[in-house]
Amino acid sequence: MAFQVSKPEYDVVVSLDLLIPMRDGVRLVCDVYRPARDGEPLPGPFPVMLERTPYGKHDLTRRRDSGEYWARRGYAAVLQDCRGCHASEGELNFLTQEAEDGYDTLAWIGSQPWCNGKVGTHGTSYAAWTQSAPACLNPPHLAAMWPNFGGSHAYFSSVRQGGALELRFFCWAFWHAAVNTNAALRGRPGATAALNSADIRAWLTRLPIKPGQSPLALAPNYQRWLFDIYTRSDYSDFWKQPSLGIAEHWDGHADVPIYLSGGWYDSYTRATLENFVGLTARKKGPVKVIMGPWTHGGRTPEQPYAGDVEFGPEAAVPDFRELQLAWFDQWLKGEETGIASEPPLKLFVMGGGGGHRTKSGRLFHGGRWRAEQEWPLARTRSTNYYLQPGGGLSSHRPPPQESYSRYVFDPTDPVPTIGGNVSSLSALRPVPAGVADPTTLPQTMRVEQIVTPGGYDQRERPDIFGANPPYLPLASRHDVLVFQTEPLAEDTEVTGPIEVRLYIESTAPDTDFTAKLIDVYPPSADYPEGYALNLTDSIMRMRYRDSWTHPELMRQGAVHPVTITLYPTSNLFKAGHRIRLDVSSSNFPRFDVNPNTGEHIGMHTHTQVAENTVHHSAAHPSHVVLPVIPAE
Repeated sequence: MAFQVSKPEYDVVVSLDLLIPMRDGVRLVCDVYRPARDGEPLPGPFPVMLERTPYGKHDLTRRRDSGEYWARRGYAAVLQDCRGCHASEGELNFLTQEAEDGYDTLAWIGSQPWCNGKVGTHGTSYAAWTQSAPACLNPPHLAAMWPNFGGSHAYFSSVRQGGALELRFFCWAFWHAAVNTNAALRGRPGATAALNSADIRAWLTRLPIKPGQSPLALAPNYQRWLFDIYTRSDYSDFWKQPSLGIAEHWDGHADVPIYLSGGWYDSYTRATLENFVGLTARKKGPVKVIMGPWTHGGRTPEQPYAGDVEFGPEAAVPDFRELQLAWFDQWLKGEETGIASEPPLKLFVMGGGGGHRTKSGRLFHGGRWRAEQEWPLARTRSTNYYLQPGGGLSSHRPPPQESYSRYVFDPTDPVPTIGGNVSSLSALRPVPAGVADPTTLPQTMRVEQIVTPGGYDQRERPDIFGANPPYLPLASRHDVLVFQTEPLAEDTEVTGPIEVRLYIESTAPDTDFTAKLIDVYPPSADYPEGYALNLTDSIMRMRYRDSWTHPELMRQGAVHPVTITLYPTSNLFKAGHRIRLDVSSSNFPRFDVNPNTGEHIGMHTHTQVAENTVHHSAAHPSHVVLPVIPAE
């Protein structure tokens, strides 16, 4: 990944806290970094790099990486606080404002004398949404993009999934309200102290929270949008607006060069590849994507591990910013960097390592990079692996005799989340003694993860939220069904989208079913009990089994087919390993827990225990569809 890129040859001059008026009169604040000599800004004009963030343009790391970095290399750089965040006016209404605000910001930048008319956008997570949302409106001056770990559709593959709420956004509301230094938010008496002392872990155990009865009552706009994303569980126009439903607006999306980056353990894995497929089909682009074995974050592509699993030094991008610089040099400066001639898809196939414990204490899973032309891969052989009586998983259809597995699901005792595709599922650290104003502390000192993302042995530990002694494997729980192959006779690569198709019944009017794909290592000297490595998972709320817009409760005694769409992955299951599918009804706190009562989501009054059944016979052949890639 060596490219010819711009060198850091300029000094930097910064103009702080410039006010940009939006169409409704609210003013958003930005800092502008410009190339300079001897303390004076050069007249330019220059191509411009824009990052719009809810996390504070004042952050020292962001100022260095998103401001000074680009200005030293011949770009003007604009850092903006999103509406209602930190120095900007207005109220934050989670994501929904970003299309129009981004459009107006791009129009303002293009009118400045230091801008040459070409603007590139970059940023991670929320700052990827703030790129894609305005791009849906085809704004002026947008010339190239790099959404890193960003969304495609909030309802289907990020904020909600399978009808359930990803509770990372519940946590985000609490901790972001606490670290946001916005003057209007801080002006409410007692807000700073109450929000910064909130025990987010405890509030997770009190769902559904009641309006006005949590610290978020002191941040009413946060409370309002949280209840919106929690209780608006049916698919509606709310979810179709361009700031949330990007995929609904691919047709009108700006046709500019787009580089997408994602990770197999990212919270936006499915979304990244959805954007790649949807935009490639509609735009000249070019549109490219890189998928590594990474977790969520601005610099995690420079890490060769994800959670408790290592992939080898080649898994890490040596300098992720330089890779982005090559993209923008190519399309904003017109310099031939070599990146345009690369294949459209670069993916890392995980697996193939020896499974030993590394010096850092992680399992060595290994893997390798591969270039591809399309997604899903054209040579994919979609292979059904059927759930078998007795817990088997095989490509052979199950026997004709009636067969099923049954368990009791108690919403008050959910299956704990261990690793996986999560981000921002975080809590607040206690305010250090002697700190009078916690908002003066950097976000990294205030926020800590409740669930650590990545690959982990699916075994409870004392540091797992919701785990209990004696800390046994999740597979030992009475409410987790385990189906696994015999040890594989040969290496088997699984790369692509994955679906689990079940035939189920329940004693409850509504319940959830979860599915998790696992690579099972055999026992070894370093791991005497083997290692059950999570690869991907998902959930399905049964009332939405047939329709996202017209939910329907289940009929007791009826067998219902249901499809669970897992996030895509790429993994080589080595000979001697087993392919395993775990089926249950909860994965907490990754997803909100279904009370099983059929009440309105987010407003239930009680819970009930459900007896859930998964059928696996010739008449009801529950199975997982795996995208098997033939050996080269």
